[in-house]
Amino acid sequence: MTDTRAIEREEVLTKARAAKAVAPVLAQLPSAKKNDILHAAADALIAQTDDIIAANQQDIDSGRAEGLTEALIDRLSLDAARIEGIAGGLRQVAGLKDPVGEVLTGGVMPNGIQMRQIRVPLGVMGMVYEARPNVTVDAFGLALKSGNVPLLRGSRTAKHSNAKLVDILQGVVADFGLPRETVQLLPCDTHDSVQDLITARGLVDVVIPRGGARLIETVVTNATVPAIETGTGNCHFYIDAEGDLEQGIAMMLNGKTRRCSVCNATETVLIDAAHDDAAKLRIIEALQEAGVTVHGEVAELEAFSAQDIVQADDTDWGDEYLSMDIAAKVVDGVEGAIEHIARWTTGHTEAIATSNIATAQKFADEVDAAAVMVNASTA
Repeated sequence: MTDTRAIEREEVLTKARAAKAVAPVLAQLPSAKKNDILHAAADALIAQTDDIIAANQQDIDSGRAEGLTEALIDRLSLDAARIEGIAGGLRQVAGLKDPVGEVLTGGVMPNGIQMRQIRVPLGVMGMVYEARPNVTVDAFGLALKSGNVPLLRGSRTAKHSNAKLVDILQGVVADFGLPRETVQLLPCDTHDSVQDLITARGLVDVVIPRGGARLIETVVTNATVPAIETGTGNCHFYIDAEGDLEQGIAMMLNGKTRRCSVCNATETVLIDAAHDDAAKLRIIEALQEAGVTVHGEVAELEAFSAQDIVQADDTDWGDEYLSMDIAAKVVDGVEGAIEHIARWTTGHTEAIATSNIATAQKFADEVDAAAVMVNASTA
């Protein structure tokens, strides 16, 4: 192990030890104080918007110099509106019921002993994530509310943004008499710090990866501490032949174009074969007119006069684009849509546009996803 590597590893472990020491304090923090901190953190983010944007611009400039795609640049970017949204998220968390101490079940055993199942904090929560600086604040807010200590390992591409955000959050918790170690940022210049975090048994109680499929697989496969596996977002939107076509197209475009780099953006549109050729063409052309590149079976889509189609392969059906690209496929009704989704879904968000109640119910019952939307955008 080189000196540099040893120093980095020791930094991770030192911060993990500090987080472990803070954990009992946060576990007993009163709800009112947690909520006050969250509101103060939201205020601080708004007050320091210009400083956050300046730090973020350093990351954007570096990212463009390194050739990051515009989709990744979008995920990385912060502006006043996004910072306002992040601050609003903290206020929403403050408004949630405090889970700590909630009694889930309980009763008296036959021998007279009283038993209760009570929610308690996990302790130190390691978060590994990619080029989304908003996750820095989201993780802090959710960890604080649930009495946990966040140990954050963000992406190198967002290092200046994350550092500024954590500095602001540390200042807020210090104002409330808590240690700055209530929230900490780990080194991110090499991938080794991820390995150090996810193998810190006895110091880290749980690790959560948030990012692409490769990151999630790396963490889940190599972690020796408990890991909560999150999902990527290969989200589908099925347009049934029974329904308002223009309304379905509007929902599809919202899911794809509102912000194409988020994990609940629509990545595949499934078109009911019962649509006439004019309707099928209208769906494809609406996407193209919005600046979306359509991938699919060229022969299938050109059969109803669609043009400029990029030939699809299994990668198109299975991966997130996170860009202004979409896969398009004609399917045999709702059964065909359900079959395709079952083959390719990542279980995030799936949606249907239809006016047929029975079809909507079948889709909702048979599609396995965290969120199933009926006549609503995936985003």
